[in-house]
Amino acid sequence: MSESRNRPPERSGGQRPRRDARPQRANISAARLVAYDVLRDVEERDSYANLALPARIREARLDPRDAGLATELVAGTLRGQGRYDRIIELASGRAIDQVDARTRNVLRLGVHQLLSMRTAAHAAVNESVELQRRVGNVSAAGFVNGVLRSVGRATPEEWDTRITESAKNADDALATRTSHPAWVLRAFRDALRAEGREEELEELLEADNQPPRVSLALLPGSGVDDDTAEALGGEYGVNAAGPSPLGLELDGGDPMHAIAALDLPAGYARVQDQGSQLAALALSRAREATPGELWLDLCAGPGGKTAVLGAEAQLVGATVRANEVSEHRAELVRRSIEASTDTVQVVSHDGRDDAAFHTADGSDLFDRILVDAPCSGLGALRRRPEARWRKQPSDLPGLTTLQGQLLDAAIEHLAPGGLLAYVTCSPHLAETRVALDLALKRHPEVREIDARAAVNAAARDPLDLAGESLSVQLWPHRHGTDAMFIALVERPA
Repeated sequence: MSESRNRPPERSGGQRPRRDARPQRANISAARLVAYDVLRDVEERDSYANLALPARIREARLDPRDAGLATELVAGTLRGQGRYDRIIELASGRAIDQVDARTRNVLRLGVHQLLSMRTAAHAAVNESVELQRRVGNVSAAGFVNGVLRSVGRATPEEWDTRITESAKNADDALATRTSHPAWVLRAFRDALRAEGREEELEELLEADNQPPRVSLALLPGSGVDDDTAEALGGEYGVNAAGPSPLGLELDGGDPMHAIAALDLPAGYARVQDQGSQLAALALSRAREATPGELWLDLCAGPGGKTAVLGAEAQLVGATVRANEVSEHRAELVRRSIEASTDTVQVVSHDGRDDAAFHTADGSDLFDRILVDAPCSGLGALRRRPEARWRKQPSDLPGLTTLQGQLLDAAIEHLAPGGLLAYVTCSPHLAETRVALDLALKRHPEVREIDARAAVNAAARDPLDLAGESLSVQLWPHRHGTDAMFIALVERPA
């Protein structure tokens, strides 16, 4: 039985009676109980929804239909949390932080069902009331009933009008309606403005709230072409689509079943965003590789880009050193390279330390280096919906300092004639152009080269890359990928 469903409020004397001691009431769907548990895991234990949800689904032994419902409840509620919290405030006349944490999550789930799903209103309200009685303060069941009935009396459009009318300013209104922190909205606007595409802001915010299609990477050397992959994975709607030439998109279903249907050697098919695929290919295919080249993935965990680099290196006779500061994540990298274990060496060091760069010949220089730097992750809010509520502007100074230090270390170990790719899963200018430009000023011995040409040469079809900089910014609304930033730097020979 789920631990978080076994915690009624404290009674006098501090004793916690077993939930089973309460009179049994109407049944609650297992999917809703799982969704509630995951929301509590995220809020109270700082869990990641994409890790907590599968564990809770397994624990509850949900069938595929209920697992799908639990997934929609969790992801949709987390994506819409900012908007839903404001609607709860307007419907209840109470600030959201004045609502008990358990009741707050019950209400969020209920509002999501009322406004964004096809759940019948009476079912959404009644099950939410029963959920409140099961997991929270029983006396607040009437409050939950009243708030949700109030929410259900207005359409989503009417609630958005009320949000706008009650907002402090236009940015606050747009941020709340689209369920983004205002500082994230402003960062996105700044990045789009730098490309001359500020008018795309609302389209981007809307794309951030849509569940991404599942993408697979079919690694080079698999021996399977796109047509064969589509035929083998036909039952799961496998399509050779998207910007990456390695990319396959799924219509739905369990991607692990689709990977099994492809019947490839271990490691040649994996779940991976196509922006991540293109970031690795930009480095490996920017120019022809020669046998004997030594490549470095400096911040390799969890290993998706390492897998692509390893497969590419194996085909051209290069070798890859994959470094990851966290030993746990280094183990994830080892699991990712089943297709190229003889080509990739995995080590665990701080990427700013010389130990990360030690080579067998003692030169400690590399022909190609990928710096996939730790970042805010604002480019992956579609697949990590809770991240938008955890990140703060105060996180950026520490991150940008680290990004600069990693770039400095990598540039120092870039061989003459070598290429370096600087990549972040964030469009925030402080983590992209500003970080890169500062590094280029510190290191006049290197120069930026045209990443746009490299990415378009690697892509399945030419991409709509706006602006005039040499770097590439991918976007969910424009390219269907995470908002990945890609820049290339060369040390002249």
